Amino acid sequence: MNIFDPQGPIAAANRTILIDSVAIMLTIIVPTIAAIFAFAFWFRQSNSRAVYRPDWAESGRIELVVWSIPALTIMLLGGVAWIGSHQLDPAVPVEGTGSPVRIQVVSLDWKWLFIYPDQRIATVNKLTVPVGAPLHFELTSGSVMNVFFVPQLGSMIYTMNGMVTQLNLRADQEGTYQGLSAMLSGDGFSDMMFDVHVVSPLAFPGWAADTARGDQVLNSDSYAKLARQSVEVSNTSYRLADPELFGKIATQEIPPGPGPESSATPTSGISGAGNVR
Repeated sequence: MNIFDPQGPIAAANRTILIDSVAIMLTIIVPTIAAIFAFAFWFRQSNSRAVYRPDWAESGRIELVVWSIPALTIMLLGGVAWIGSHQLDPAVPVEGTGSPVRIQVVSLDWKWLFIYPDQRIATVNKLTVPVGAPLHFELTSGSVMNVFFVPQLGSMIYTMNGMVTQLNLRADQEGTYQGLSAMLSGDGFSDMMFDVHVVSPLAFPGWAADTARGDQVLNSDSYAKLARQSVEVSNTSYRLADPELFGKIATQEIPPGPGPESSATPTSGISGAGNVR
């Protein structure tokens, strides 16, 4: 999860903004720290050449320097943030090769559900995407507010119950990356991670076809079991029986989960897992 090793254009742009912001801040921090040591060294007790001259009450030139440099720094940082936030608007489509892939994301306690409506499949804690393809995410929460983040692909974004947020990404290198929940959401938060498998454009349709031939089916009943508070360890895959499932979750036609209610240890796995009270 190295944010300085981006594997997509959004993550690369995020890294640039981070480095530029740090460099801008260092332009005022480093001289200030240097001045502290310089003043301490020059006005040390043993330096007979240092003269204390309290013959003035204030200095307009010093005030100008003291206030103008931080003001210019803040203006420059604000400009970087303003431009970057518009250029990296999560809802703006990202160009890529091949057909775009639409993925519906539901954050649960304490797992991630990924629905591929066009391929009629779904996975838990396992996201598989083709390299170079534009990725369009629609995100909501089946419980409390959460944050979806794949550091090497970029742009964390909130998932909120009763709302749908949009995120567009692209992966430029094949490999396996790590995604996580970037917001505290209860006892199982630390285990709420998922794998991102970036495969070749030719391998992705085969993976989707194999997943669609699986035995487990995702519908309202199986979703109700999946939504119970638990830490998922099996990375289950499903055939999507109800293509409107995500819409029902987002519009709260399917009631949301209760959210974390105590500090009890979460149950591992799906079977036998109940609400933590």
